[in-house]
Amino acid sequence: MTSTLPVSTNGNGPLVKNGKLPALESLVSERIRARLRDKDVSFLANDNVADYILPGELDELQVEVADRVRDLLKALVIDIENDHNTAETAERVAKMYLHEVFKGRYHQQPKVASFPNVKKLDEIYTVGPITVRSACSHHLVPIMGNCWIGIKPGERVIGLSKFTRVADWVFSRPHIQEEAVMILADEIERLCEPQGLGIIIKAQHYCMKWRGVKEPQTSMVNSVVRGDFRHDPSLKQEFFELVRQQEALLST
Repeated sequence: MTSTLPVSTNGNGPLVKNGKLPALESLVSERIRARLRDKDVSFLANDNVADYILPGELDELQVEVADRVRDLLKALVIDIENDHNTAETAERVAKMYLHEVFKGRYHQQPKVASFPNVKKLDEIYTVGPITVRSACSHHLVPIMGNCWIGIKPGERVIGLSKFTRVADWVFSRPHIQEEAVMILADEIERLCEPQGLGIIIKAQHYCMKWRGVKEPQTSMVNSVVRGDFRHDPSLKQEFFELVRQQEALLST
């Protein structure tokens, strides 16, 4: 089988020589980490660090991550030299983490254009359910669920599809659900400065379904309300009622 996955090179020669990684200071992860520390920038699991990754470094990082995953597979006593099923698993996993399931850490936020609220709309609306996919930062196993976003417009508005793009970008990181909803709320407020904002997340956690207590039906529900939704109980209730109506419509 011909491989189309990245080889172990950093553009200036082989990254791996005689089966060994280069000196610590030459690893791209160390260069990025030093840059973040120099700027006193947080790089927790659910932070975005895209502004501190230089052109070409993401490709280097993918190679480095693949090398580390290969070490993990070997430590699990998997014969990757002779097992055709895992021969390129390390490269696939590295690509998956950096460009798919954790892309919200390493890629810039999708472009989101906002527009003046010319008609001065001030009635609330909800968008959902939006499918969200993440990974538990404790075990790196999936979190799968739905998100509803309620908006009382302010001076600017964004297109409905943009809520889905931003939610996907935020959730594509290792998370705990309680923090994910807060980060998403911060991003929505920054993009369109609504008078009121409400978000509900309903998700199942595979750290409880697949391991541990192995409880297949357990889910977690949490919400955040800001602005007029927080200060006006009737608006908050209207938001929750609209979400219930959307759920009922989908179940018919």
